Formats: sequence, C-alpha cells, structure tokens
Amino acid sequence: MSFETAYADDYPGAGYGLVCLFDCLHDMGDPVAALRHVHSTLTPDGTVLLVEPFAHGRLPDDLNPVGRLFFNASATICVPNALAQGGTEALGAQAGRERLFEVARQAGFTRTRQATATPFNLVLELKP
Repeated sequence: MSFETAYADDYPGAGYGLVCLFDCLHDMGDPVAALRHVHSTLTPDGTVLLVEPFAHGRLPDDLNPVGRLFFNASATICVPNALAQGGTEALGAQAGRERLFEVARQAGFTRTRQATATPFNLVLELKP
C-alpha cells in the first residue's frame, strides 16, 4: 500500500470505481473543478461517496444548535480556507443537499441521491 499527496482537481490515475470525499468539498476553492476531475477519473459505473456537514440549505431551517456550530466553523475556517485557494466559489459547511447536487450536476454527474443523513452529516451518492 502507498499514499500520495495530490490536489483534488489533478490527482493521478483513472478507472476508479469508488472515490470518497469526507467533509472536504465545502473547503475547496473550486468544488466544481474538483468534482469535474473526480468525474473524469471514474469508471462509467463508478460512484462518489460524498459526506458533508448536515444542512437543510436554508438559513431559518439551519438555526439549531448543530447548525449554529457549523455556521461558526464555516465562517471562521471553511470559507476563508476556500477563498485563500484562489477559487471562484466557497460553499461553506452549510451548503445543503440541493446546492451540493447542483455543484455535482455542473461537474457532469447525472445521478445523485441522498443515501442517508445523521444530525451531523449528509451522505450523498454521485454517479456519472
């Protein structure tokens, strides 16, 4: 087994059956470019397992104890990190399922679904 360090939008290889993104897409400066690259490295029947912080995607619905904590972390850590990468879009930790699916569609994914959710995470499936 070996480990490599690479950016999400240019890691090497192709023909992956499964790519997992755990609590990171919202931190990327250009999440569409990252998912576009992931899409290009998947097999035709490949899958992306996308785990992101739980959010409804509407401010009034997310003003609960967990949402308030996530908004705080997002404003002080996630968004500044994404903007520091020089990207064009900062999702932040409270993007929500529909916004994440829209980013996936922009990257070329045609089949998306929510596999499950917990009070802390959305677990999404993206397919080419």
